Amino acid sequence: MAGYVLAIDQGTTSTRAIVFDGEMKIAGAGQKEFKQIYPQSGWVEHDPEEIWDSVVSTIKMAIREAKISAKDIAALGITNQRETVVVWERESGKPIHNAIVWQDRRTASYCDKLKKQDLEKTFTKKTGLLLDPYFSGTKLSWMLANVKGARARAAKGELCFGTIDTFLIWRLTGGKSFVTDATNASRTLMYNIASNEWDKDLLEILRVPSAMLPEVKDCAADFGVTEPHIFGAAIPILGVAGDQHAATIGQACFEPGMMKSTYGTGCFAVLNTGADMVRSKNRLLTTIAYRLDGETTYALEGSIFIAGAAVQWLRDGLGIIDSASKTGELADAADPSQEVYLVPAFTGLGAPHWDANARGAIFGLTRNSGPKEFARAALEAVCYQSRDLLDAMHKDWKGGVDETVLRVDGGMVASDWTMQRLADILDAPVDRPVILETTALGAAWLAGSRAGVWPDKEAFARNWKRNNRFEPDMDEKTRAAKLKGWRSAVKRTLSDA
Repeated sequence: MAGYVLAIDQGTTSTRAIVFDGEMKIAGAGQKEFKQIYPQSGWVEHDPEEIWDSVVSTIKMAIREAKISAKDIAALGITNQRETVVVWERESGKPIHNAIVWQDRRTASYCDKLKKQDLEKTFTKKTGLLLDPYFSGTKLSWMLANVKGARARAAKGELCFGTIDTFLIWRLTGGKSFVTDATNASRTLMYNIASNEWDKDLLEILRVPSAMLPEVKDCAADFGVTEPHIFGAAIPILGVAGDQHAATIGQACFEPGMMKSTYGTGCFAVLNTGADMVRSKNRLLTTIAYRLDGETTYALEGSIFIAGAAVQWLRDGLGIIDSASKTGELADAADPSQEVYLVPAFTGLGAPHWDANARGAIFGLTRNSGPKEFARAALEAVCYQSRDLLDAMHKDWKGGVDETVLRVDGGMVASDWTMQRLADILDAPVDRPVILETTALGAAWLAGSRAGVWPDKEAFARNWKRNNRFEPDMDEKTRAAKLKGWRSAVKRTLSDA
């Protein structure tokens, strides 16, 4: 066996498949975007069939580019957009509705109803999560209530629920495997992260039949084998983790106090707290970082809904930039005397505010404000939001986090300007790795190490290499003034302001 490992990185706007060789280098890749569906304001859906087609086609592209065949692949790992919900027929495998995406806000009023019943404490104690439309449980409850006959069919065991990983595994194995991993389960509002099982009390509150839930496994485990006819040979599926958990693994953040932040469509900062399940007092999430060999490692997570999506909005929504890659150059040329703040609450505000009803706003505009100032405001918004998360983590966990160096990944980290500004606003070093595809790498490592063709955790961590370190280079007075302006802008954006 040559040690080739295949990773599926099923994201929010596109699917990527990457073949890594035995030295953990990229041998071949394929990528395909798919349609974003917006039935109403605040609603976001995907077509599960289009996602499935994108997975199959990108895998074939990656195998072709690597100049290998499916029989050369030792293992397959899957990482996926979290919290997105799919429900399908157990017999036919056909979805009963479009997938409801993690960004979707249709269940905001239902979450408010549950909060008024004083149930948020119950959910938080068991799941580490807050009652927000972001998570899977209320989306599933909506689907059961609004798709004709769904609840009755689910009670009879005719329907299957899954996050994207579960749906893909079902399809890849021809319906033989109905499974998920602990990280994806931990984001559903239905999984007890202390006892590591689906929680009957929460299922009853959300009116979800247990018959439609998948089996939960470790992140590195036997998830089944792909049907030989799909790619030409059977490939063992040996690793699964939600995208932010896979990135944490890919960044080798295996020790308590290590922290990574992924800058993609959204931004997600994860701080490893080891075996310590820290209960946040600052509106962060307590989550499962990963589960290996039956042992659970926990984390604090801060979730920002809009990061790179703000740059995408400048390009596609406003049409004021031609290319996302040029945003840093524009920001660098912005008028330093203007302090323009963009609060990108397009789908509400995530941590630490959790305001589902907040909407985006721009402050500080003058007649001279133009594309350069908008570009800088969009990039700085990511930095300011990251600082909010870091401050909350400092308050919640005193286990050495004050000395944390932030490891970063995702599409936005290719911009030196953005990473330098991030270090400046955080007042902390920012490390960019050599391998930026850390999410796919994390999924690949789970599968490759399980297959015995890739190194163990300790050797993998030693293999992590830094491409660049960005040290803070902004004076404290400037930083404090900028943060004061940001916090004022956020305060004025909150829905109860």
